[in-house]
Amino acid sequence: MKLRWVKTHWTIKKLFSNYVWDIPNNENKVYLTFDDGPTPEITQWTLNLLKKYNAKATFFCIGNNIQMYPELLMEVIKEEHSIGNHTYNHLKGWKTNTQEYIENINLFDKEYSKLTNENCKLFRPPYGKIKPSQSKILRKMGYKIIMWDVLSEDFDATITPEQCLENVLKNIIPGSIIVFHDSVKAYSNLQYVLPRTLEFLKQKGFNCAKLT
Repeated sequence: MKLRWVKTHWTIKKLFSNYVWDIPNNENKVYLTFDDGPTPEITQWTLNLLKKYNAKATFFCIGNNIQMYPELLMEVIKEEHSIGNHTYNHLKGWKTNTQEYIENINLFDKEYSKLTNENCKLFRPPYGKIKPSQSKILRKMGYKIIMWDVLSEDFDATITPEQCLENVLKNIIPGSIIVFHDSVKAYSNLQYVLPRTLEFLKQKGFNCAKLT
């Protein structure tokens, strides 16, 4: 039986307290995040749905994708969502030399700055895998390292859309940071889960906010 850990345990949050796992609040705010984009059609579909529900979100983009699809990046920004750095090539920190990892993150920032004339100081490590040495450098550079409280597992083709939705709805509380993916691999589950999640949040009085 596959072990699923879709709700981040408090001991992990305490052990790695230098990372942002959730943002507790009294305003019923939750934080939807989307990794691995921008992706043609999928990112635009996501933006349209968020707009329908007046929901804001944070998109952790891959640098290579923003280079290929700059118009999609600018559409995300136009809709007033936040952008985060997800490395240039979706590198796994645990398997990457620290200098190479930081250079890859800087490559994203160079591309992002060229397109927007701004710097990006939100960072999410692909796979959630990052070495302490990498984390220390990034935090000194002014990055907030954003993890998550709830993992939808929309990327996992072995789970049903219904299970994916359950992963989200059973674990959301005020302050939750929830991970989705605007990627080809996740799209089948995302199409089912995101509309139902947004409707659930609306009915329960939650506010979808972006990270800053």
